Amino acid sequence: MNHSSLSQIFSGMAEVRVLVIGDLILDKYTWGSVSRISPEAPVQVVEVEREEVRLGGAGNVVHNLLSLGCQVSLASVVGVDADGCELLSLLGQKDLDLSAIQRVEKRQTSCKTRILANHQQMLRVDRESVEPITAVEQDEMFSRITALLPSVQAVLISDYLKGVLVPELLQRIIAACQEKQLPVIVDPKGNDFMRYRGATALTPNRREAEIATGTTIIDDNSLLNAGKQLLDCLQLDAVILTRSEAGMSLFSDDGSVKHFPTEAREVFDVSGAGDTVVATIGAALASGLQLEEAVKLSNLAAGIVVAKLGTSTVSPDEILNLFLRQNGATESKIFSAAQIETILNTVRGSGKQIVFTNGCFDLLHAGHVKYLQQARQLGDLLVLGLNSDASICRLKGDKRPLLEETERAQILAALDCIDYIVIFTEDTPLQLLQCVRPDILVKGGDYLPEQVVGKEFVESYGGRVELIQFVEGKSTTNIVDKIIQRYGEE
Repeated sequence: MNHSSLSQIFSGMAEVRVLVIGDLILDKYTWGSVSRISPEAPVQVVEVEREEVRLGGAGNVVHNLLSLGCQVSLASVVGVDADGCELLSLLGQKDLDLSAIQRVEKRQTSCKTRILANHQQMLRVDRESVEPITAVEQDEMFSRITALLPSVQAVLISDYLKGVLVPELLQRIIAACQEKQLPVIVDPKGNDFMRYRGATALTPNRREAEIATGTTIIDDNSLLNAGKQLLDCLQLDAVILTRSEAGMSLFSDDGSVKHFPTEAREVFDVSGAGDTVVATIGAALASGLQLEEAVKLSNLAAGIVVAKLGTSTVSPDEILNLFLRQNGATESKIFSAAQIETILNTVRGSGKQIVFTNGCFDLLHAGHVKYLQQARQLGDLLVLGLNSDASICRLKGDKRPLLEETERAQILAALDCIDYIVIFTEDTPLQLLQCVRPDILVKGGDYLPEQVVGKEFVESYGGRVELIQFVEGKSTTNIVDKIIQRYGEE
């Protein structure tokens, strides 16, 4: 797999349709801060700053598929209650087929409310029904599902044991998919995996595999035994076992086992990572990839999503950029202002400190490098705003820059201390700052704080300005003068 073929795969995903069957969950997040203990009881008081509602459970699988560019149909059961209405309202904002969703009276729609403060989860409150749906409701759901099968290229089962996917219904669905030669990928739960017998592949994590097989996975032998037991007992084509920091293992029915090391650089939250894995594998298989290539792709996606807070998704751009970084391509750090705003909105939710600086960086020298390294040490990641050729010409005259903007960006991207680069065309970075919203704005020590463009904006939301001294005698102008002195006569 190379960058070009990967791009073609993602382009092809727009032409495929995937059916997701499973439990829908409404995920609510309340973010705030804690600075005192309640006088009413020995508990912390969370002062709410913002709230958000997301699609969870099978809804997060749907969200992942949509982020990858797929067309999606969804089959599930929700209650006729306020949470059900809110969930359907969220789904209604997406471009997907909801014809196989049933509303059931007196059923509590699954809702999980998480309260987070100071970058950690304080409490979770659950409201839900878990009783099995009735035989009549099963028949209705199966009828709606079979009506959709001729129009899809893969079926994903997202089971959260909330009573929708009862064993009898699962077996009817899997048999119908086998008849139409559709791949069925299951994200399983519980201790009885026989309910998934005959599926194409299962994607359990290590703990789920241990519970289902009664095996404690402590070494390669126990891992192999668990994978082989699942394959043989459930008559599967494959088992994709996710192993947290150890990566993923693919067990195939031909007896082969392949291991894929973890792609995650940092882990903030593994919730929803299984949804990303099953969605990526399903989208890849629907697009015509072989299972091993699909697993490689899902491993990349999982490495990205666990670095985000809460149930999240990944985009083709994020996967392509990670692929480029792994293969040493400097272009993976260069983004537009719109792209960086989207990326940083996710980063900001993980609690990382964002540092921003800007400049021309024409003829990169040791002074530049030391300045950028010091800026990066102030936070968790560094965004560099790079003046375009046109803006440099306006600021420094028509003899500058010496190196054009693409070349300057590629040279800078080779520095480990820089995480993202955005080329801006304006004379000042104020417009770009409004997209980045950094925690720390850095400028050279030749500025006074009140002279720093964007100071008031950054400080308006609690950010700060830092000044870093340049290395004395190191500048592009000095380099140009030295070249003229030494080679001018020639």
